[in-house]
Amino acid sequence: MRRQPYTLHFNPKLSLNSAGKHVRDGLSSVLRTGDNLWLCCDERTTLERLRLTGPREFGEHCSYQLADFLDLPSEDRAEEIDIEGLGEGDYYLWLVGSHSRKRKKPDPDHANPAKQIARLAEVKQEPNRYLLARIPLLRNPKTGNYELHREAPHPTEPGQTLRAAQLRGTTNSNDLLDLLARDPHLGPFLTIPGKDNGFDIEGLAVAPDGRLFVGLRGPVLRGWACVLELLPEEDKHGNLRLAKLPGATESYYKKHFLALGGMGVRELRQQGPDLLLLAGPTMDLDGTIAVYRWPGALTLPQDSLIGPEKVQRIFDVPHGSGPTAGQDKAEGMALLDARHVLIAFDSPTTTRKSAPHQVIADSFLLEEGDKVKGNEEKGGEVKGDEVTGDK
Repeated sequence: MRRQPYTLHFNPKLSLNSAGKHVRDGLSSVLRTGDNLWLCCDERTTLERLRLTGPREFGEHCSYQLADFLDLPSEDRAEEIDIEGLGEGDYYLWLVGSHSRKRKKPDPDHANPAKQIARLAEVKQEPNRYLLARIPLLRNPKTGNYELHREAPHPTEPGQTLRAAQLRGTTNSNDLLDLLARDPHLGPFLTIPGKDNGFDIEGLAVAPDGRLFVGLRGPVLRGWACVLELLPEEDKHGNLRLAKLPGATESYYKKHFLALGGMGVRELRQQGPDLLLLAGPTMDLDGTIAVYRWPGALTLPQDSLIGPEKVQRIFDVPHGSGPTAGQDKAEGMALLDARHVLIAFDSPTTTRKSAPHQVIADSFLLEEGDKVKGNEEKGGEVKGDEVTGDK
């Protein structure tokens, strides 16, 4: 396993949320488009954009308020979205919230243990978590940066307009959850908090034909993780709705169950007809984190059961343990080029915080030799040359 450190530089004026938490301490997804790196923090309502500024360095931090582009479900503009997946396709940046419920966290050192035990029984819903949306993403030819727009002319189809849109929903649900409420596998888990093996989205990949692949951290059913396949389309009111998928057992979505050694999905990335998966524990605990390749994921005509012999475990990602338990949890994975992925970590250790407003991410080599050549010929979502400098 070969890895190289990357330094991510954040702007001090943009780094802290309203509660004083630094964006580098809660990274949940990362995506590369050209020379830009897009990141999200699960306790914010913003998207962060960095730019390649040197060998293995990203900086020039820019922050976008999502409320400027989307109609967030919550009346509280500052309520976190819990963004857990980013994807890019056909001049749009796609994002998805966790769609999960949240159990309150007790304080074991509090003077009133009974009160803290009672907190463990409190489960809450946050409307902004129920978000599946797209925002026009266009490259500025003057700066080379990719920029977000609420509305913009289509760059290659005269007369067509790109528009921000989101899946139809309310303050406590949306079209996807309404469908899943009747699902025999996932329906029973919708009311269970995400960190209790309840329904919890983490990971998003966009296929060239507009299909979305949504990874579930939970539930994991008898060791089988789940990826949902969706096809959103714009309705006459400018909202997104789910179209029927040929071959789907449940009409509007396909279910793909994968044997990932009992782990759930933490991130998804499309590379040609394959999907790369970052997998890790579904519960709130330290455990194995690994990167898998799912060959031919985009070509399956119906719901599927993908056994261990049909996925390739590429490498394991180090994580916190012992004195660093609960830290360095791999959450985000971006394709740097055809050969390398960049892994970003939630709750980074102090050694990753090389300076104020900086954090270290790691690049890993995917494959060598003929496998790499084959993947380059198939194509993928990353545009641009190799930037890692790994040999």
